Amino acid sequence: ASLRRLQSDHIDLYQMHRWDPLTPIEETMRALDDLVSSGKVRYIGASAYAAWQLAQANLLADMRGWSRFVTVQSHYHMLEREVEKEVIPYCQVENVGFIPYFPLAGGFLTGKYTREAGAPEGSRGESSQYVKDYMTDANYTKVEKLTAWAQERDHTMAELAHAWLLAQLQVCSVISGLTRLEHLQQNAKAADWQLTAEEVGEINNILAA
Repeated sequence: ASLRRLQSDHIDLYQMHRWDPLTPIEETMRALDDLVSSGKVRYIGASAYAAWQLAQANLLADMRGWSRFVTVQSHYHMLEREVEKEVIPYCQVENVGFIPYFPLAGGFLTGKYTREAGAPEGSRGESSQYVKDYMTDANYTKVEKLTAWAQERDHTMAELAHAWLLAQLQVCSVISGLTRLEHLQQNAKAADWQLTAEEVGEINNILAA
């Protein structure tokens, strides 16, 4: 039924959203392998999995000869880098592609939020506690410096946030949230901006300050 609604005969990448503690991982991986074997799905991935969960699932798949997770989608941006501790290192070792979501921290990394005015009218930051948690003096300072850094190179803060992610090891794509078509067009420009290792180092120094 899902394929009919999508008007397709297969899904290129089918991702499991979050670890299910109530279902044995053997059942999950076997069911996913059946989808791949039947031709309905080409590749499988995971979303919001911890490194140990990915390792357990893929080890089981390898032992049984089943399809393994080839991607993991997780929360990652300039101000949220927890996945660099375990998840991304696992992805590097096991050659798993990493797909970040919330690349703009709910809009905070667009550079349109200011410490004087706060969240723009109608933005997610007006109502989302998730975004409000980033609205600290330290983070405003970082975004101000990064915005200036990007503008010196004729780019926007939003483009920089995406380009920085695309420059990270194992990142194969970025899930970019948007509310307007022009946001999609602006964010797509980041794909043409390939940061050098030196530039990434400069950005990381600003973020670490």
